[in-house]
Amino acid sequence: MSSLENLLDRNRKWANDMLAGDGDYFARLASQQTPEYLWIGCSDSRVPANQIVDLAPGEVFVHRNVANLVVHTDLNCLSVVQYAVDVLRVKHILVVGHYGCGGVRAALGGLRLGMVDNWIRHVQDVKDRHRERLLAIDDDDIRADRLCELNVLEQAVNVSQTTILRDAWARGQQVSVHGWCYSLQNGLVTDLGMSVSRERDTEPVYIEAIDKLGR
Repeated sequence: MSSLENLLDRNRKWANDMLAGDGDYFARLASQQTPEYLWIGCSDSRVPANQIVDLAPGEVFVHRNVANLVVHTDLNCLSVVQYAVDVLRVKHILVVGHYGCGGVRAALGGLRLGMVDNWIRHVQDVKDRHRERLLAIDDDDIRADRLCELNVLEQAVNVSQTTILRDAWARGQQVSVHGWCYSLQNGLVTDLGMSVSRERDTEPVYIEAIDKLGR
């Protein structure tokens, strides 16, 4: 049996198991999509959004890319954010990085991986912006973890600065942006203290969250 045939068999078994436990599961799932959360995370296969926060399909709208970046010229990400905010009316946008991120480690070490180097350049920008803070850390693993956290905070700021969020806040829509980091070692999520619910709070909350890192 090929690996793809195996996947199809596993799909059929999963679908049957779901129906055996709840006969209306797929009918209910197909009828609507009303998530309260948008998850912007890394493409890493070890970081499944729904499972990490123990939510069922349909409860989290998800966008993933290498190193969980929010780039103002990335129409893919911006389209997801716009749809989540304007159409689905999510209440929370979660920017979720993870410790041990390969993209972040590549940016930190200046590794050349190919086409993806152009994307990871955005993480290198974060590294350059916080160069002194990172150089003050002797341990390589801790330095990499800190860059993961700094990258999350920077991307949360980027979300908050989009016209999508600024317009939503201007019209009084209740939507917040949060920065989290997930550990592959223990499965736990760390709240990095970056939670913003209005445009004018973005910078002071970001500065406070930066100051608290490593304490």
